[in-house]
Amino acid sequence: MSMHIYFSGIGGTAIGPLAMIARQAGYKVSGSDKQDSQYVKYLHSHGIDDIQIGQSYDQIADLHKRSPIDWYVYSSAVIIENPEAPELKFCDDHKIKTSKRDELLNKIITDKKLKLVAIAGTHGKTTTTAMTVWLMKRLNIPISYAVGAKISYGEMGQYTPGSEYFIYEADEFDRNFLAFQPYTSLITGIAYDHQEIFPTLGDYQAAFRQFLNASEHKVVWKSDVKSVNLATDDKYQILEDNEPLLSRIKLVGAVNRRNAWQVINAVHKLLKVPLDDLINHINHFPGLSRRFERIADNLYSDYAHTPEKIKGCLQMAFEVSQNVIVVYEPLTDRRQHYIKDTYKDLFIGVKKLYWVPSYLAREDPSQSVLSPTDLISHMDNKDIAEPAALNDSLALKVQGHITSGDLVVCITGGGGGSLDEWIRQQFEK
Repeated sequence: MSMHIYFSGIGGTAIGPLAMIARQAGYKVSGSDKQDSQYVKYLHSHGIDDIQIGQSYDQIADLHKRSPIDWYVYSSAVIIENPEAPELKFCDDHKIKTSKRDELLNKIITDKKLKLVAIAGTHGKTTTTAMTVWLMKRLNIPISYAVGAKISYGEMGQYTPGSEYFIYEADEFDRNFLAFQPYTSLITGIAYDHQEIFPTLGDYQAAFRQFLNASEHKVVWKSDVKSVNLATDDKYQILEDNEPLLSRIKLVGAVNRRNAWQVINAVHKLLKVPLDDLINHINHFPGLSRRFERIADNLYSDYAHTPEKIKGCLQMAFEVSQNVIVVYEPLTDRRQHYIKDTYKDLFIGVKKLYWVPSYLAREDPSQSVLSPTDLISHMDNKDIAEPAALNDSLALKVQGHITSGDLVVCITGGGGGSLDEWIRQQFEK
């Protein structure tokens, strides 16, 4: 009888794909989430039916009675939000094995004898992971992988029997990426994020050095080698930031072209496919969900939620149009307390900015919630900005901009109930 694994926070972009992989690898899978979402619906449509909305003691007890749980896998958010979470207490009371997702993934990688290709960095992880999956598929290489977004050319998570490589977005949040010993690592760029986990920039950089030290091969940018003070050796493949061949990559957005070049070099090293062939393939990359994703004419959604990601998103928008309208939903209030001063000149060049309340998750109850008005006050060009809410008034304003030919970018990092879901309900055909 197969092991029964219960995933808490199964609608999350990290846990959801892992649940699909576990099912494909032969495990019985069930789970729960605080709320319904497009990701939960996605899992339902792919055969994971036993998902509970709500995370009470009684709910998991009822499921355990029907089908005994062998292993409880939880997202970092569960224990950060409530170390005494009812599901965790139930597992403790009934001596059920519990762990974060990394322990289960390491077991699958080890049992299936896979080589881990891990993509880490402050920004661009999901896109770079998706590009790696795309390129491998174009080359007809059997692969297993987990991507933190929907893709048009495969599932979010997949285990392929007989595959050699596992492509994985290795997240630094809660130091998750330090659980792995990758065969190859790609670092997309190192800035500074997750200040509640890494109190100083030095702590953050030290975690990346530790991650790289555990990797057999590494592909990094020369600028990161310098800024993070990496002690490189012949296991490093160091990319020039001003590489002339970047001009041969025809994707929209400088950040996408950089991500693509890094993927090309990593795959070239792994498979010895000529660079010219890889460039030709990557130029057909179709993009992925919520990364400058077109929702309707003149309307896009982007998952950007750090200053560097927002800059990259806006750079892409300005390549398409000079009349850029932004609807901005910050991701988590706790992040805003650290980055509010970066709003000084972050939206320079934007024609109009509608600022909606932050999407709340894993918050620190000791911190006050900063309102749109509070955050707008940190802007030099605050005259372009106005507080807004997800309501009919905002929908009419967005429609007016679309009709007049402006390009509207919704910058939104949240999940269920977020600005991203709202615009899809309002505008997606």
